[in-house]
Amino acid sequence: MQWAILAGIPEEDARRVLQVARRRTFARREVVFHRGDPADTLHLVHAGHFAVCIGTRLGDTVMLAMMRPGETFGEIALLDDTAARSATVLALDGGETRAIHKLDFDALRARNPGVADVLARALALRVRRLSELLVEAHYEPADRRVLRRLAEFGDAGVVPLTQEELSHLAGTSRATVNRTVRDAQSRGELALSRGRIEVLDAAALSARVN
Repeated sequence: MQWAILAGIPEEDARRVLQVARRRTFARREVVFHRGDPADTLHLVHAGHFAVCIGTRLGDTVMLAMMRPGETFGEIALLDDTAARSATVLALDGGETRAIHKLDFDALRARNPGVADVLARALALRVRRLSELLVEAHYEPADRRVLRRLAEFGDAGVVPLTQEELSHLAGTSRATVNRTVRDAQSRGELALSRGRIEVLDAAALSARVN
C-alpha cells in the first residue's frame, strides 16, 4: 500500500514511520472515534472506506467526507497536544488502518527530524482536498457530484451508503441522487435493488465526470 503522505519523503524516513504504526481493524459501521474524543492518533487507510460525520442542531447525522485506501484522517492529532476530535469517523465497510499514536510519532521525530515532513505533507493534502471539494460544490452540477462519489468506490461492488448518505456526501438532495443513480442504471453503470447500489462499471462513471 502506498500512502500519499509518505510520497516524496526519503524512503528510510517512510519506513521508520510505518514501523511505529499499529494495525487496526474495524467492522462494518464501527466507530473509529467520536467527536470530542481526545485526538491522539493519525490513521492511514489500508483497506475499506471511512466516513467523517457530524451531528446537526436538529439531531441529524451528516456525512461530510469519505477516505479511501491510501488516504489518511486524524492529522491534527500529531500537531496539537490539547485537541479533541472535531468529527466522528466510522468504517463504512470492513476496514483496516495503520494507526500512529502521537507519543510514538513524537519519539520518532526526536530521533529523526526528517519525519516531520510527514506532517507538512498531510496538511498540504488536506488543504488541497478541501479546496477541490469547495470548487466542486460551487461549479459542478449535482448529478456529476453524485457520480463522482460513486466512482470513488471503484469496482468495489456494493456501495456501503444509503441514498440519504450519498446525498450528504454530494451536497444535494435525495431526489437528485435517486434520479441520477436510476439514469446510471439505465446506462448499465450501476445496479439498483431495494436499499442497495452496486457499481458495475466504475471506469464509465469516472469517464463521465472527469
